[in-house]
Parts: sequence; structure tokens; C-alpha cells
Amino acid sequence: MSTTVKDRYGAQRRRPAWRVFFKPGWIISALFIVVFSYFAFTFLAPWQLGKDSEIVERNERIAEAFEHDPLPVSEVFSHGSIDPADEWRRVTLTGQYLPDSEVVLRMRASDSGPAVQVLTPFRATDGTTYLIHRGFEPTTGAGVPEYQAAPTTEVSIVGVARRNEVAPERQPFEESGHMQVYGINTEQIHQATGQELARDYIQLTEGEPGEITAMPIPKLDRGSHLSYGLQWIAFGVMAPLGLGYFIYAEIRERRRAKQEEAEMNAGAEAAGTPKGPESLESTRGEASQPLSRRERRKRFQEQLWDEGADSPTPARPDRYGK
Repeated sequence: MSTTVKDRYGAQRRRPAWRVFFKPGWIISALFIVVFSYFAFTFLAPWQLGKDSEIVERNERIAEAFEHDPLPVSEVFSHGSIDPADEWRRVTLTGQYLPDSEVVLRMRASDSGPAVQVLTPFRATDGTTYLIHRGFEPTTGAGVPEYQAAPTTEVSIVGVARRNEVAPERQPFEESGHMQVYGINTEQIHQATGQELARDYIQLTEGEPGEITAMPIPKLDRGSHLSYGLQWIAFGVMAPLGLGYFIYAEIRERRRAKQEEAEMNAGAEAAGTPKGPESLESTRGEASQPLSRRERRKRFQEQLWDEGADSPTPARPDRYGK
């Protein structure tokens, strides 16, 4: 019995400490941290830092564009499209609105809340037709609210050059007498209205003829994308460091427990008592075996003998009482 217990406890003491980290809990935690750090470095942080770079470039273009006077539209729109560096540059053009080919943009909120945005073609004097974003009209329902009609006479307008958007998946449709779209894509609007349009479009500025409520120019603010990107980098670094700390704490705790066990065994040896699981098993073995009547009497006599040996023996008086 004692040999079996010794083998069992001895095997536990000899098992390498690193084997505890192959338990499912540790493996799952390590895999989660590795995957999290990978995505933090390869996706989350670059995503936020990329958005910050885009905003910085946009702000620089806007600031530079408004430092110069508006240019004729033909100098900015080359064959109906603009260079990416010329976005937000102010342009001037003269011509006439074409309200029969007008469309409204749905599902695009403004700073004031739900609204519809109005897109009206404008034929310049050189014969090129541009899509003009005339602004937005707030709405409280699903229908199209009443908004200011475009002038029917020849006018001169000033706007900012904007790049064409990617065509939305949802197709244009006509309802309540309005052609409605889900994005500003001139090719899709051309297919819906049959009106030839330049590739990129123009956003009307405040106070110009035909303006409803002009879309505000973006504020020159970087936002929080840079701090978010740095936070994801920090999280990606801290997660493996945290795992390393918990591994170190686990090893340290096991070493401390092993040291305490060694100190207890050393104290037991110094006191002359058996140690470890063998003593526990032997004690259990003795307690589990009942003593016979003769053995109990023998132990009782031995106990009396030991007590008598420890007590002093009184001196016997001699025959004369001395």
C-alpha cells in the first residue's frame, strides 16, 4: 500500500512544471491572444491609421483649395473627370439647370438629421453636362418633402469639385414623381435618367443660385483615428506581455509550493517523525487494524512501567525507623 502511494505522489512531484501549460485553458488563452495580437497589428491598427492618413490628406486639400480663387470648370475637369489632388477645388461655370433629369438621394443623413439630397444636372455653355449637388432638405418620414426648385434661366454658379462615388448595389427607382437613388454615381444616374453626365460631380456652395441647404464643408479635424490606431498597437503588445506575466506567476507559485513542501519535510526529519505520504499511509494502516486483548494489556503494562520509571522511588526505612 505504502509503495503505491509513494509512487503516486513521487510521480506528481517529478512531473515537469511546463506540462501544466498544455491544459485546455492555457492553450485556448494562448491561441486567443495570438489571434488578437495578429489582427491588432495587421488589420485594426492599420485600419485606424489609414483613416487618419486619409483625413489628413483631405484636410490639406481643402485648406489648399480655399486658399485660391475659383477656377473655370474646364481647367479642373479634364474630359469630365478630376485628378484626386484637385478634389475640393472651387470651380465656376455658367449654364442652365435641367430639372427634368433631377434625382433625389435617399438614406443619407445630414448634420441636422434625416434628409433627402437633391442632384440636378447642369448644362454648361461649352455643352458639357455636370451633376450638381444642390444641397439637402430635412425630412421626417419616408416620403420626399417639398424643396426649392432649380432656376430655369441661365445662371453662373460656384461649387467644389467632388469625385464620383462607387455605384451602390440598390438600383434607382421612381416613386411619387421623383427618381430616387442610393448613391452619387453619375454612371448609374445616367442609366436611370438617360442624361449624359461628366464622370465627377460638383457640390454647390452656400448662397449660389439653386442652392437648397448647402452641404457643409468638412471640418479640418483629424478626429480620434490616430489615438485609436495607437491603442490597438498598445493592446497588441500588452496582450502577449500579460500572458507572459501569468505564466511567470504560475511558475513562481509552483516553485513556492515546492519550497514549502521541502521545508516541511526537513522539519519533520529534524523532529524524528516520518514525513510525506508514507507516514500518512502507515498511520492509517495502524489505526485500521484492531488490537487484541493481550496486546492492549501489554501496552497498558508498558505504559505503567514507563510512568514508574520516570517517578522517584521513596527510600525504605530501616528496621530501627531511621
